[in-house]
Amino acid sequence: MGHIVTRFAPSPTGRLHLGHAASARLGWQLARAGGGRWLVRIEDIDAARCRDDHEAAILEDLAWLGMTPDGEVLRQSERRAAYSQALDRLRALGVVYPCQCSRADIAAAAHAPHGPDGPLYPGTCRTRPASPDNAAWRLDTARAARLTGPLVFEDAELGRVDVAPSLLGDIVVARRNAGVAYHLAVVVDDAHQGVTDVVRGEDLRASTHPQRLLQALLGLPVPRYRHHALMRGPDGQRLSKRDGAATLASMRDQGVTTKQILTSIDAVIFTDTISVR
Repeated sequence: MGHIVTRFAPSPTGRLHLGHAASARLGWQLARAGGGRWLVRIEDIDAARCRDDHEAAILEDLAWLGMTPDGEVLRQSERRAAYSQALDRLRALGVVYPCQCSRADIAAAAHAPHGPDGPLYPGTCRTRPASPDNAAWRLDTARAARLTGPLVFEDAELGRVDVAPSLLGDIVVARRNAGVAYHLAVVVDDAHQGVTDVVRGEDLRASTHPQRLLQALLGLPVPRYRHHALMRGPDGQRLSKRDGAATLASMRDQGVTTKQILTSIDAVIFTDTISVR
C-alpha cells in the first residue's frame, strides 16, 4: 500500500460542526491505520468570507478532538503562484475559456442542462471573445476529454469508476476576484501535499469527475477516494453551516465530551473496522 497521506481541508468561514468532525476523524483514522500522515489545509481563497479567528477556532476544535496535523498547516491564500501556473498550463492546452455569466444568468437560461446539484452551465461564453468583464475561466470539458481520452478513478465504496467529464458541465477553474476556484485549487494542492487518499463526504463524489480530468490535463498524480456517509440532523437533512448546524464549540460549552462526539461519529461513519487497501 505504501505511505498513506490524508488531509482535512475546511474553509475558515465559521466554526466546525459534527459533519466536519466526521470527515476529519475518518481521514485521521485512515492515516493512523496505514502508518501515514494526516494533514490540515485551510481553504481560504475566498477573502470576503474567510477569517483568521475562524481558522484559529478550527485548529482549537481539532485539538479538542485529539487530532493534531502531522506537519505545518497549508493555506491556499499562500499558494496563488501555483494556481496561476496551473491556469497558464490549461490556457496553453486550449481547454479553458473566459466567461461573463453570473449564477443568475445560468439559472435563467431555459436551455441549461441539469446535473446532480441543479442547472449546469449551458456554454454561453464558449465561443465569445475575451472581455474586460470576464468574471471567470471555465474548463471546456468536451475539448479536455478529447485530449485525455477515457479516465477512471478508484473509489473505496464503488471500486473502479469511469469518469464522466461533463457530469458537472464546464466548471469554473478560476474567478477574477480570487485567481482560482475550488476544483483547480484542490487538485493542485493535493498533488503538492502528496495526498494519497482523499477522504470527504459523499456529497462531493460528483466533484471527483472534473477533478480527475484536471489531474490528467496537468499531469498530476491520482489519489484514491473515500466518500463517507454524511452526518444528518433529526430532520434527516445533512448538517451544514448554512442551515445553522450546532457547532462543536457550542456542544462543548453544553458539556458534551470528546468521547461522546467521537462515539456518535463512529456509529454513522464506521460500519466496520477501518481497512487500508
